Amino acid sequence: MSSTELPGVRSAAEPSGLVGAVRVADGERLRTASLPGLTLTLRSRPPVREGLPPALFVHGLGGSSQNWSALMALLEDAVDGEAVDLPGFGTSPPPADRDYSLTAMARAVIRHLDAAGRGPVHLVGNSLGGAVSTRVAAVRPDLVRTLTLISPALPELRVQRSAVPTGLLAVPGVAPLFARLSRDMTAEQRTRGVMGLCYGDPSRVTPEGFRHAVEETERRMRLPYFWEALARSSRGIVDAYTLGGQHGLWRQAERVLAPTLLVYGGRDQLVSYRMAHKAAASFRGSRLLCLPEAGHVAMMEHPEVVASAFRDLLGTAGQDDVRDEDGRG
Repeated sequence: MSSTELPGVRSAAEPSGLVGAVRVADGERLRTASLPGLTLTLRSRPPVREGLPPALFVHGLGGSSQNWSALMALLEDAVDGEAVDLPGFGTSPPPADRDYSLTAMARAVIRHLDAAGRGPVHLVGNSLGGAVSTRVAAVRPDLVRTLTLISPALPELRVQRSAVPTGLLAVPGVAPLFARLSRDMTAEQRTRGVMGLCYGDPSRVTPEGFRHAVEETERRMRLPYFWEALARSSRGIVDAYTLGGQHGLWRQAERVLAPTLLVYGGRDQLVSYRMAHKAAASFRGSRLLCLPEAGHVAMMEHPEVVASAFRDLLGTAGQDDVRDEDGRG
């Protein structure tokens, strides 16, 4: 694996000669990790001291590693944090095989962790990233020390109406139709629409945060593979929902051995709040944090609360490690 460091400045050029520039918060760094048929961008925040345990953050559909900047900043004294841009998102180019299935996404995370030698990690996932992280934890328990899932995209029998347009992207031909119908929308309008869907209270976004989000929307919309990545990843989620047996996501949730924290938002318009207790019953020994005022991205909307719950999980994992070493686990 090769790695290219990009300086922690406010805006850095994208790897691989892609369109535009990507914002990097103060104290963050970007690097690219190259594997056969796959190049990933990784956003990191150097820990305040050496020896902290590694953590990997995995974003949701249409998101990027930037979704984790606020949370990583709050945890820099607790973990050696790194957030990945999944293939085709953020500044990671599409995979060579154009496979955006959930299995392919999970395989990309596993390949990165194996190549980097960072496991076992504290694995954190949101939405699509939550489903990806569930699969990683189930099939490679050796790579996952703890698992934190924020509004994970796990199968629901009754999908919320507000989530239907996202699911429709999986239907062949719908993404190009959406692109045509929305071509006259400004970046500001697109950004407000996404924030209205993802935040429980969009007014929590600061003017500066909104401006940065608009800039990122403009950058992404210029990428030639934007709609392809979104449509095929949506199809990957829908396909994963239909799988049964050992490959079903709920069955895999039951196989997770790592201590698990589940975070659900009461105003989530994409993942139903009512799934929280089903998830708590499926992940053995899990702890559940319900935030009635939060939407789909609690780590962005209420990062302090999520960080506090994550620290509690780390403390529990540390106690388990001590018991194991003493032979009393």
